[in-house]
Amino acid sequence: MTVPETTTTGGGRIHRTTMFKIPDSESQKKLIEAYRVLRKDQEKNGKPYILRVSAGLAIDDPRSKGYTVVASTEFASLDDMKYYDAECAAHAALKKKASTLGVAEPPLAIFFESQI
Repeated sequence: MTVPETTTTGGGRIHRTTMFKIPDSESQKKLIEAYRVLRKDQEKNGKPYILRVSAGLAIDDPRSKGYTVVASTEFASLDDMKYYDAECAAHAALKKKASTLGVAEPPLAIFFESQI
């Protein structure tokens, strides 16, 4: 995923939500476990850099539109999120694991800079 250049105010944290459509419940659990590993293993310059990692099963609701697993990450800056996408070994391992779990389509990822 290529992160576009954006204009930010520079003060807010970057919040990212990623949603997956994975029909098989065992595969869903494996992806959540991969996020646990990501939370433990992530580092930049030898130190943890992701401020928050959370993942879980989507609650069954018509508004879920078939998404079954949701992950949320929080970064101090857009640069940290770009590092996550392009260079983070723990994120690369997560993406590799996810590719083996029968993801029905590419995940939906959205991010924003907090303004409150």
